[in-house]
Amino acid sequence: MEAWLFLLRWFHFLAGITWIGMLYYFNFVQVPFFAGAEAPVRTGMITGGLVARALWWFRWGAMLTFITGWLYLLHVMFAQYGGVGGFFATAYGWKIFFGGMLGSLMWFNVWFVIWPAQQIVIASASQVAKGGAAIPEAAPRAARGGVASRANTLLSIPMLLFMGSGS
Repeated sequence: MEAWLFLLRWFHFLAGITWIGMLYYFNFVQVPFFAGAEAPVRTGMITGGLVARALWWFRWGAMLTFITGWLYLLHVMFAQYGGVGGFFATAYGWKIFFGGMLGSLMWFNVWFVIWPAQQIVIASASQVAKGGAAIPEAAPRAARGGVASRANTLLSIPMLLFMGSGS
């Protein structure tokens, strides 16, 4: 059991680094780069696979972090603290819970706001690259995805504080 918990926590940690690293890459590197890049460069990065590959690591890093985090939390809650009451009777329990709630909200943003928006943006860029028209919904969906991504960046700060202070 001890080895299982070690691996679960390790995968949570590694996946979290991947996810938050990609989140910071998008918000601090790619978005500012795209703002000043020529249209053919942006389109090439989108249709050439760079953006799709980065988004794959981003969303699956989020998923693995989410799953391993909840598995670990539930194990600790019931096996080590005897249930919900014992868990929330500790500062550790509250810190991990708040960090987990922030992370869960961020996961929701990735899978249900950011990724669906990016699928439309990628499809639109591909159509334009082939000589077609842009998808009208792409610009507003990109803006909504951008807001969710920036919100996740801001939420990552207290999330990391709660998760780090819990141990």
